[in-house]
Amino acid sequence: MQIVLSSIMLQASGQSPYMSIVLMVGMFAVMYFFMLRPQAKRAKEQKKFAESMNAGEYVITTAGIHGTIQKANEDGTLQLEIARGMVVKIERAAVSMETTAAYRKKQDAASGVAVATK
Repeated sequence: MQIVLSSIMLQASGQSPYMSIVLMVGMFAVMYFFMLRPQAKRAKEQKKFAESMNAGEYVITTAGIHGTIQKANEDGTLQLEIARGMVVKIERAAVSMETTAAYRKKQDAASGVAVATK
């Protein structure tokens, strides 16, 4: 990045002083649209997902632990049942994905219940 910046500044030195400012603003704009904006968008989606979780949903945490949400606490934590009678308390942000539909389909197939498809 430093080398590119130096070569751009050397090329711009023979031109007007405004050209170097335009190049710097242009580089920042490119960096914003390709790096910072998508990251902020993903963070916003993850926060929305974390706030929408309810009891009874089958989820997977970022640590790879599978379980069913038993209770959503108001302090930003969840009570997750990972085995029959074993409940752990985790942060909402630690939930990676919700797989309730896939889990129920798997359970229904194992029990022999016909699953309706859309």
